[in-house]
Amino acid sequence: MVADFHTSIALRRGRVHEVHGAGAMAFALITTRSAAVLWIREAWRAEGLDPQGLIPFRPPEGLLLARPSDQTDALAVAEEALKDGALPFVVLEVTRPLNLREGRRLQLAAKAGNSLGLCIIPEGMGSNAAETRWRAEPVFDPLGQGMVVDWHLSKNKSGPLGTWRLAWEAQAGRMRVLAQASA
Repeated sequence: MVADFHTSIALRRGRVHEVHGAGAMAFALITTRSAAVLWIREAWRAEGLDPQGLIPFRPPEGLLLARPSDQTDALAVAEEALKDGALPFVVLEVTRPLNLREGRRLQLAAKAGNSLGLCIIPEGMGSNAAETRWRAEPVFDPLGQGMVVDWHLSKNKSGPLGTWRLAWEAQAGRMRVLAQASA
C-alpha cells in the first residue's frame, strides 16, 4: 500500500501537474518541502504567504515569491521559469481556466527545463494538458493524529488513479498513509 502511494505521488519532472480543493495549498507546500521553489501568485490577490505559517510544512528560506499583475503575466513567468530549469519546482496559482494552448506551453517549458510545475487551480478549471490532477481535502480527525487529508488522484496520464488518507507528521517532515481506497 505504501509503495503504491509513493509511486503515484511521485510527481514526474519535466511535467506540469494540478491540484485543487481546500487542502491544495498544503499539498503544494508538502510536495515541494525539500526543494527550492518559485511560487507565482497574482499581485492583486489580497492574501499572501506567511513565512512563519510555512514552517510546519517546509523551510521558508527555499521559497521565492513572484507577484505578476495578472494571469497572463503569471503564465509568462511560469513558462520562463520552467524552461530555464534553475529552480526544480514552480508553483502557479491559477485564477481562471487554462486553455489547451496555455497548458501545452507550460508542459513544453517544463520538458525543456526538466523542471516540475504545479498549478493550484479552482475546482473545475483544469487543463487537458496536465499530467496529473489531484484533489486535496482536509479530514476531521477524531483520533488527534495531526493534520489528516485525503489526496485523490483523478487524472494520471502515466499511471493508476486512487485515493489516500494521509497524516502529516510535522516533526518527521513526511506523510504517513492511514488508508488507501480504490479509484
